[in-house]
Amino acid sequence: MATKVYMEALSPTMEEGRLVTWMKHEGDQVNEGDVLAEVETDKATMELVARGSGVLRKQLLAEGDTANVGTVIGVVAAPDEDVSSIVGDVVAQEASTTAEAPKAKEVARAEESGAGIGKAGAAVAAGGQTEMDQVERAHEHDAVRYEPAENGRVKASPLARRLAEEKGLDLNRVQGSGPGGRVIKRDIEAAREAPVAAPAAAAAPAAAYEEVPLTQMRKTIAKRLTQSIGPIPTFYLTVEVDMSQAVALRQKINERFAKEGIKVSPNDLVIKAVAAALRKHAWVNAAWTGESIRLYNEVHIGVAVAVEEGLITPVVRNADKKGITEIAQEVKELAGRAREKKLKPEEYTGSTFSISNLGMFGITEFTAVINPPEAAILAVGTVEEKVVVEGGEMVVRPRMRLTMSCDHRVIDGATGAQFLQTLKQNLEDPMMIIA
Repeated sequence: MATKVYMEALSPTMEEGRLVTWMKHEGDQVNEGDVLAEVETDKATMELVARGSGVLRKQLLAEGDTANVGTVIGVVAAPDEDVSSIVGDVVAQEASTTAEAPKAKEVARAEESGAGIGKAGAAVAAGGQTEMDQVERAHEHDAVRYEPAENGRVKASPLARRLAEEKGLDLNRVQGSGPGGRVIKRDIEAAREAPVAAPAAAAAPAAAYEEVPLTQMRKTIAKRLTQSIGPIPTFYLTVEVDMSQAVALRQKINERFAKEGIKVSPNDLVIKAVAAALRKHAWVNAAWTGESIRLYNEVHIGVAVAVEEGLITPVVRNADKKGITEIAQEVKELAGRAREKKLKPEEYTGSTFSISNLGMFGITEFTAVINPPEAAILAVGTVEEKVVVEGGEMVVRPRMRLTMSCDHRVIDGATGAQFLQTLKQNLEDPMMIIA
């Protein structure tokens, strides 16, 4: 019996995935549990495994293309089994979606504009588009799947477009064999020997901009930030910390463990100090659920890491129970795998509080966006030498500014201020967090 290969939810927040590579090709033998493909989720590149045995009879999603969770992207069946009905249903559904999506989007846009027309008028307006308008709407609707052409549109995967550009091929001259006639990788490979179109007599003007398709991570970042900065009533608290003792402690630790290759960063000290402070201030180690305020009994610190596609937050679990050197090693290992997109879902979910540090870029102070449902996030600036007054005299001290973004539905001003006061004490007298 045929087994449909679905785009599965490979992470807790995944709504769609981009197929990076098919690990099995059409005609290959497949056993249940075999890796069929690598899929880019909103956080990492994950393996999609087979849920049945047989032969991979059909690939219904090209490498580089995106599909919603639950979409059929392939078929595994016996060598002689008829799978035409499954393939036909998928192709028909995609063709229907392709035809309706641009018009539906234009209708919605017209209805939302409030320009003095009702729903009927909006539908007429959408239906009255010129052919070029429709092409432009389709391209705007899905920059990954559509390529505008002079007399229509050419459907092609991003990989096919890139290969065509590298080989000097005109996509208008390539016959697509993918779902709905989409041009895919194998079509470009088959057309490599075709003659390249003669150059135009006059060079076309350079494009005024470049369209970069959204990665799954960037889409999720945009959605999460919209969920945060809009509905969450946020206020900000800033404190400046004397890092003299923390800097001295870090130097001693690094000298002590130099032979083991362990190196502690200022951020590792901040993580440990934050974890200790959260133990004393439960209402900061909390979350807003909509129905209640959740006070966590464990301290799991999310550490923002910049990657090529955006930002991901690996989690140091039970940070309050770990030593500084253990935290340093764990953060280094997690950050490395985050940049390689090799984190497991459980390694970047479940944080109870987050830290974002831009000090390494010379940023002295900034505000970070809360990662819902968490109630707060700490923005860490650089450690810089500053002239301060102590005992009536001017002295130079290493100082660092910390800004906490607080969800006012959970944290009141005094609560946040008390937490920062404890955090400041932990960093200015770090023996309190290592004793």
